[in-house]
Amino acid sequence: MSDATDSVAAVGATVDPRTWRRVAWRIIPLIGAAYVMSYVDRANLGYVAEPMSRDLRITSAQLGLAAGLFFIGYVLVEVPSNLMLRRFGARKWITRILVSWGAVTAATAAVNSPAALYAVRILLGFAEAGLGAGILFYLTLWFPRRHQAWALTGFFLMIPLSSIVGSPLAAGLLTWGEGLLGISGWRALFVIEGALTVLIGILIFTLLPDRPRDARWLSERDRLAVEQVLVAEVDEQRAHGALTGIAQALRSGRVWALAVVFFAMVFGLYPLAFFLPTMVATLSAHVSTADSALLAAIPSAAAIVAMIAWVPVAGRMGPVRATAVPMAVGAFGLLCATFAHGGLFIVAVCVSAAGIYTAMSQFFRLPAIGLAGAAAASGIAVINSVSNLSGFAGPYITGAIKTATGSFTYALLTIALIMTGGLVILCTTGRYVSRIGGQSA
Repeated sequence: MSDATDSVAAVGATVDPRTWRRVAWRIIPLIGAAYVMSYVDRANLGYVAEPMSRDLRITSAQLGLAAGLFFIGYVLVEVPSNLMLRRFGARKWITRILVSWGAVTAATAAVNSPAALYAVRILLGFAEAGLGAGILFYLTLWFPRRHQAWALTGFFLMIPLSSIVGSPLAAGLLTWGEGLLGISGWRALFVIEGALTVLIGILIFTLLPDRPRDARWLSERDRLAVEQVLVAEVDEQRAHGALTGIAQALRSGRVWALAVVFFAMVFGLYPLAFFLPTMVATLSAHVSTADSALLAAIPSAAAIVAMIAWVPVAGRMGPVRATAVPMAVGAFGLLCATFAHGGLFIVAVCVSAAGIYTAMSQFFRLPAIGLAGAAAASGIAVINSVSNLSGFAGPYITGAIKTATGSFTYALLTIALIMTGGLVILCTTGRYVSRIGGQSA
């Protein structure tokens, strides 16, 4: 070990392990609730695809375009948004994001044409931009690297949980929404979920501390000890050559390579999020819209089990292997799904979702090695921003291939190939980043 690493270990030993668990239970449910709503919000078009398409007379390709347009604004302003979060604090900035996007989500209920839907989705992207990258950066302000394997998993569990929460909610609103609000079920879904998002924003403003020193629920000794661990780790990162400046991160080849890796990983997720209910509905003529939304939650449940089971294994691995193994499983599951039918299709999608979500929960251990301070804020935003281009490309390409071929087979095959390419880059660039951080891959 280097002197810097010894220093981090020595300081870290002064923090009671129960303190880290207390921090996790205090902040992860709050930021996790915000992230749940963001993924529920993104997947809404998948849940309401059939009734919305019927009412607005739009094709699969147009629906995929509407889903993807969200990411134009999201990508353009994510880096500035993360820098604003660093300047103004997570509490105020995350609240701003939640309130503005909740209002736009509720307004989506009023769309009456494909053009109006496109406009609202673009506006929604600008409103929600920076949430994911902001939360990931926020976690680096609370957890040192030795605790990130489980802390990141705890946070990323919220993504599959969003499908489990969102699917029954969508099914219920599609069935009873008209009776509740006197409007179509799919319109009621947007109104109610928009209102819930604003409510969570209010809770964030009330309860979320910006830094450990602001956590009134920690003793003064614990606040000081946690801060000391984090400061010592930043010093260690700098000693190993970590980037610290905004311009350094934006010009870094390894940052952009990691961005491509996460792009490929997330490319396997968004088409499933948007089109899985529709894919399930095509398995049988007897599957209703509400039933398909409920069935679409099964892969997310499988992902939660896999993510939790992987934590103790990942903790004994370097970040590259802890990410690469489940990413390979995710690509394999998609490949199997291209040839599967009926119940086997659901099994293959479960394997794929479990692999992708588990890989995502471990991936951000890598940027945390080579980035610190302003570089972490901007670099994480770049990685998340580029990955979200897949949120545009994935659904659009999937919808276009479905429209052109009449099935999702070739779309799933394309997604699997893109994920495989990302896996190759991970195994090369990731090892280089690990060596810079003085860690095993």
